Amino acid sequence: MNTKVAILDEHNLDKNVLEECGYILRDGGLVAFPTETVYGLGANALDGQAVIKIFEAKGRPQDNPLIVHISQIEEIEKLVINIPDIAKKLMDKFWPGPMTIILPKKDIIPDETSAGLDSVGIRMPSNVIARELIKEAGVPLAAPSANISGRPSPTDIERCIEDLFGKIDYIIGGEKCNVGVESTVIDCTVYPPCILRPGGITLEMLKNVDANIYIDPAIMQKPNKDILPKAPGMKYRHYAPKASVKIIQGDVDRVAEKINSMIDEYKNFGKKVGVMATDETINRYKNALTMSLGSRNSIETVAQNLFETLRSLDDKGVDVIISEAFEEKGIGIAIMNRLKKSAGFNILKV
Repeated sequence: MNTKVAILDEHNLDKNVLEECGYILRDGGLVAFPTETVYGLGANALDGQAVIKIFEAKGRPQDNPLIVHISQIEEIEKLVINIPDIAKKLMDKFWPGPMTIILPKKDIIPDETSAGLDSVGIRMPSNVIARELIKEAGVPLAAPSANISGRPSPTDIERCIEDLFGKIDYIIGGEKCNVGVESTVIDCTVYPPCILRPGGITLEMLKNVDANIYIDPAIMQKPNKDILPKAPGMKYRHYAPKASVKIIQGDVDRVAEKINSMIDEYKNFGKKVGVMATDETINRYKNALTMSLGSRNSIETVAQNLFETLRSLDDKGVDVIISEAFEEKGIGIAIMNRLKKSAGFNILKV
């Protein structure tokens, strides 16, 4: 397939590119595009055959539901059966933005999009290019991350091209994604609402709307292969680089001592080691390829850099990636959720 590529300036959008991509989407094609979280791979959410092409391009299991993206709140009414008051409050507070709300779906949403569930996740991105593309297409877009299934999600156009060039119709680029991890997914088919995937909208922020909102404890544990996923990423290993990933958690001095010991051990076996550290600790590690995720005093930066750092260490040909752990509060919960999944829940406490 001949994949077209264009980079857009969100302050001066090229209408011709958007019009062409809108036509492709209405005609059953695939377009990758930027959002504030990660890049998405979009298809007409109401066209089951178009949605199947997403799974084929990504190599994604078809029992993994997709999130439906809209450009304005009014579009949601034709997609879902009802909108509880708590869902309306959350939309008013956090849309447009990195939050997906699960609601009971209408029949207009095909089973291919919802993975056969009677519910669907809806999101209104804050990224200008994403919303203008949806408007131009005139249909809601089913859009998982624009990468090969299981690999770290892309936060810039280069990674989309690396994974999907020749497999889809068009790739639109924009600025680097400023959140860096996928949207928070909150199930509003139940009360109290339950977070099924942590993201940029944190538990603390959601509790300011309703103190009863909670995180499903299962999402921070190794997934059960028999689980019926209500949200993307609940069942399968995700965000994984080619290298194996190990996470070390504990007191900063003990963590550094353990990681340095592991570096020496792996090197004795001829393994090339990469370490994901922070600005405050990067100089503690020797004899390994070390990359900083950012400062622990700016945990949002760590989230922004997480996926790209995993991919960059892959580019360097490391066999093993050892990462420091992060405190599980605020967006740190989302960071650790992604890290644990990338490591297959291989975490060592010291």
